Amino acid sequence: MMQQELTRTRNELRRRNYSPKTVKNYISCLREYFEWIRSGFDRPDENMIKRFLLMKQERGYSSQTVNVYLNAIRFYYYQTVRNPFKLDIKFAKRSQKLPVVLTREEILRILDCIANPKHRLLVALAYGAGLRISEVIGLKMKDILFAEQTMHIKEAKGKKDRISIVPEKLMDDLQLIVLNKGPNDYLFESERGGKLTTRTAGKIFSRAKTKAGITKDATFHSLRHSFATHLLENGTDIRYVQSLLGHSNIRTTQIYTQVTHNAIRKIASPL
Repeated sequence: MMQQELTRTRNELRRRNYSPKTVKNYISCLREYFEWIRSGFDRPDENMIKRFLLMKQERGYSSQTVNVYLNAIRFYYYQTVRNPFKLDIKFAKRSQKLPVVLTREEILRILDCIANPKHRLLVALAYGAGLRISEVIGLKMKDILFAEQTMHIKEAKGKKDRISIVPEKLMDDLQLIVLNKGPNDYLFESERGGKLTTRTAGKIFSRAKTKAGITKDATFHSLRHSFATHLLENGTDIRYVQSLLGHSNIRTTQIYTQVTHNAIRKIASPL
């Protein structure tokens, strides 16, 4: 019974074109939920759902993770079972952690610590265009529009396409990479062919950060955070930054206004 319901939900998620990562996360969450309630999977009990989510919170799960469980359960009852009942459970409040941002000098130090030219270009392009790790490793030759000095990012988060900039400083290096390659070849291929894995790209960044002596809790995604923050510090209109990042809601972009340093530096301490 449980496996049947998981299969039904997996098929429904795929039919609605959810990303493979979301499908995997939702099914994993539902399996835990089903194992916890043990029976009557298709008959929602709001009190049981609340107890399940509270248990996750008490075990130290973040608010974001608890929300994934809640969204998975909602999807199951609303879309798979098509139950008309309304689940009156408020979303757990998201943490207000500010993104980790690297300074321009720190990013240059990281790039200087990457000996492999292809790997250095990968990290530089991720920062210079504000790309997610999955976006930069997914770039193909045909996605780089040299004449317009832009790139076409296809089916990014939320299955959305967008256009981003290609830094002028990287144009020559990019043109060297595309020599003798077809339009459907990946820009950053692995040694075995095909695109690099996110794990490999993450290791490239992590090793360079360590070698550069940077102790900030920065990840590959911090390059994207830094891109947005530095654009705002340069005076770029927030609407343009929103478009380059592919944010649907400008409130998502506004988080970077809290970590820009230009305005803060102008404030004199009363001490």
